Amino acid sequence: MTSETWINQYLDAEVKLIRSLPTEKITALIDIFEKAHTRDSQIFLFGNGGNAASASHLACDLGKGASDVLKKRFRVITLNDNAAWLTALGNDYAYDDVFVRQLENYARPGDVVLSGSVSGNSPNLVKAFEWANAQELTTVSITSSRRGRMSDLATLPIVLPDEHYGRVEDMQMMIYHLIAFWFIENKSA
Repeated sequence: MTSETWINQYLDAEVKLIRSLPTEKITALIDIFEKAHTRDSQIFLFGNGGNAASASHLACDLGKGASDVLKKRFRVITLNDNAAWLTALGNDYAYDDVFVRQLENYARPGDVVLSGSVSGNSPNLVKAFEWANAQELTTVSITSSRRGRMSDLATLPIVLPDEHYGRVEDMQMMIYHLIAFWFIENKSA
């Protein structure tokens, strides 16, 4: 197979996945973020690997980009960006605790937790979702068709009909941009 053939096959699969995005679930997610913004609730974003980077990107887009055009700022934070705290928690407790221990410090009932995961089974994400549900937070997962435990736990599970890491992570980032640009382009003051 030539690189051009492979690229075209990949792009065809990407377009197919874009066309299958669950827009009703994305609309529900935007509504959750609108309510959190209105109520001044905290939004917690986190993930592992590429999903950690995407969480940071969404926090920037909401915390700066969307907040700059709204009359009121988003209260949004990522739990994977404080390397000192993250590694201290992982070292002193367990890596499974790196997000739940931070939520214990910050989260309140009515806040929102959002995490993406291709597998949906990362122990640190699952543990954070279990704790968040017990504390009456709204939980949102964006996973591949593998679903995983996160999809079972989430208040709003968004399941993407693919298992390819690259395409699933591309769609997670696309959803994050849909959220941010809904506020940036449609809600400007």
